Amino acid sequence: MNLMVNLDVDDLARAQAFYIAAFGLTAARRLGPDVLEMLGAQAPIYLLRKEAGSVGAGDSRRDYSRHWTPVHCDVVVDDLDAALARVLAAGARQEGEIREGRWGRIVAVADPFGHGWCLVQFLGRGYDEIAGT
Repeated sequence: MNLMVNLDVDDLARAQAFYIAAFGLTAARRLGPDVLEMLGAQAPIYLLRKEAGSVGAGDSRRDYSRHWTPVHCDVVVDDLDAALARVLAAGARQEGEIREGRWGRIVAVADPFGHGWCLVQFLGRGYDEIAGT
């Protein structure tokens, strides 16, 4: 399976600037005026400019305030504190405190377009510390 991540945004230039500053992605191909491919993650991320209020799925309308969805992305980082400082400086909002377990550390953030992300720093053997428990 090949995975591609698509993120609806209301401002393509602002989204491009955020994802470069927050996660170190690079702009690659433009697929028309409203789609930008970003590279630098294990899967390409496509920023899709969609107007707020336009139909997203079913009868749901796009809303770029913070929203909940059962899908979010985790970004694995070497230094959680440095990564958190970087995404906050780029315009993300921290949601809750940094939590720590035997497997590592995690913190939730929201990007400027309402999407949830988790920053994850593995410690020791990572998830193997708790696998099978």
